[in-house]
Amino acid sequence: MSPLDFLTQHFSTFLALIAAGAFAGVLAGLLGVGGGIVIVPLLFFLFQNFGVSPESAMLIATATSLATIVPTSISSIRSHRRKGNVDVDLLKRWALFILIGVLAGSWLVTRVDGTLLTLMFGLIATLSALNMLFRTGKSALFQQLPGTAGQTLMGLCIGFFSSMVGIGGGTISVPLLTLYNYPAHKAVGTAAAIGLIISLPSVITMLALGTAPADAPVGTYGLVNLIAFICIVPLTVLFAPVGATLAAKLDAAKLKKVFAVVLLITGLRMLAQLALS
Repeated sequence: MSPLDFLTQHFSTFLALIAAGAFAGVLAGLLGVGGGIVIVPLLFFLFQNFGVSPESAMLIATATSLATIVPTSISSIRSHRRKGNVDVDLLKRWALFILIGVLAGSWLVTRVDGTLLTLMFGLIATLSALNMLFRTGKSALFQQLPGTAGQTLMGLCIGFFSSMVGIGGGTISVPLLTLYNYPAHKAVGTAAAIGLIISLPSVITMLALGTAPADAPVGTYGLVNLIAFICIVPLTVLFAPVGATLAAKLDAAKLKKVFAVVLLITGLRMLAQLALS
């Protein structure tokens, strides 16, 4: 079946992907998460409607989500930098370690079962959300970031786990940074830049080393589905500046609540799917 025939027969899915792109774009600018927390579960469920197994669906959703994060992050970074919310010094300290974690995680994705990725996604999203919800209005656990060894470990973990579950890094880096009394708006802006460091090498690795499962939907190369990518990306790029504008108008407490609620809903959905399968 050609890509055109596929889109004609699944027009409602085509519209759903476009809507998801718009929503993910707003989230990318608003929360610095690259939209992965929306795109991964959406593609996970949609691909299963095409007859794809849950295991294969999660692998392809993870890689495709990371592919969409590349252009979205670039758009979001530009918006946040104009507002002074990207910590360049922090990025210089963390970039190499994030990259090492990304390369290890994205290579592992091409070798493991999708069930593990589903479990990891659900747990990471849910735990991060609960942490932020329960700590709303409370002081940070620490007054400043740890030393070199601690920040090295933080960078490695952000890169490794984010690349394995198809998120841009904000899901982990934003709550992690805020635990160390880091300004919420700057954490969000910096997370957008971290998303690019994570997504670009991850996609390259999954395209080069990944093998499309036998039940993969049409348009899948490596582990990336290009049809979903083409549908989602234009809207994410268009709407990311809208999210960044909203982020500048929200106070830190409201930003944390929005971020936490989205994470909690997404994480519970993924865990429920896994439990019922």
